[in-house]
Amino acid sequence: MTALILSVIAMTVIVGVRYLAVSGAFAWLTDRKLPGFYGDRREQIRKEIGWSLASAFIYAAPAGILAWGWQAHGWTRIYSNVADYPLWWLPASVVIYLLLHDSWFYWTHRLMHRPSVYKRMHAVHHASRDPTAWAAMSFHPWESITGAVLVPALVLLIPIHYAALLTVLLIMTVMGVTNHMGWELFPKWLVRGPAGQWLITASHHQRHHEKHLCNFGLYFRFWDRLCGTDRGLGEFRSGPRLRPRQS
Repeated sequence: MTALILSVIAMTVIVGVRYLAVSGAFAWLTDRKLPGFYGDRREQIRKEIGWSLASAFIYAAPAGILAWGWQAHGWTRIYSNVADYPLWWLPASVVIYLLLHDSWFYWTHRLMHRPSVYKRMHAVHHASRDPTAWAAMSFHPWESITGAVLVPALVLLIPIHYAALLTVLLIMTVMGVTNHMGWELFPKWLVRGPAGQWLITASHHQRHHEKHLCNFGLYFRFWDRLCGTDRGLGEFRSGPRLRPRQS
């Protein structure tokens, strides 16, 4: 039992520090590129950080339990020997996890925009109408639970090398933050080119924070396009605060 508790505590620290480090790094980048861009949102940022740190525990608890179960009892399908599965399964497993996560996110996210559910769960996230890099995990606890269960469920069912799993978590973290920065990090040729027709960036997710009932996806636009909920790219704040820092 002690080992289990320590695993959950350690995972909570890891998830919390990861959030502070990654969101903090992109918030710093925002200040370098667009000085003062977040300057009038200090109270909003304080709330985003508070909700996100609470979410860190909710995300970490099942992960900590499974990390302990993996080491102590072999509960999961995580493997460490690359030779256990064909080499092509390494990238394939990453793609499969991302596709399944994206599908889960799309449909649960869309459900959370039903009025009765929205008020109880998702309104916390949309309090950040103009989101910041700190908003990536700014969720009500009930919403955090819906996000926290999927990857633990997948590692119980679908084999994945631990390095591939770390890749999935890295993509999840970086895209969660960059999609909420309130400005577009990626170049126009990607966002408005062929790849941007299928990949979600801050420009696409900004429309969701503007209009709510559209652009529900996480990584890919195919569910939005298939279900008729894709409303294109959003508009960012305009004005002097958006002038890039001169080098």
